[in-house]
Amino acid sequence: MADLTSMRNIGPEMARKLAAVGIGSPEALAETGAKEAFFRLKALYPGVCLVHLYALEGAVRDVDLNVLPRETKADLKRFSDFLKNGGTSR
Repeated sequence: MADLTSMRNIGPEMARKLAAVGIGSPEALAETGAKEAFFRLKALYPGVCLVHLYALEGAVRDVDLNVLPRETKADLKRFSDFLKNGGTSR
């Protein structure tokens, strides 16, 4: 099984945080999805921000976070804003 740090955009600190929320492998992150992973991270680490969500989505798609499509970034921003405003439903 590969390590989370083998994925794009995932460094040791993000891998540690993901493991803390029950996501310990690339397969688990892909299955969980970026939004759910971010939701879990936000609950345990309130300081995670939109860039982290972009990084997670890029990791799932195997692309650099800077090349995510504009529409995808807009959708992720809406999700992040929803959570910031007290949203709890995924």
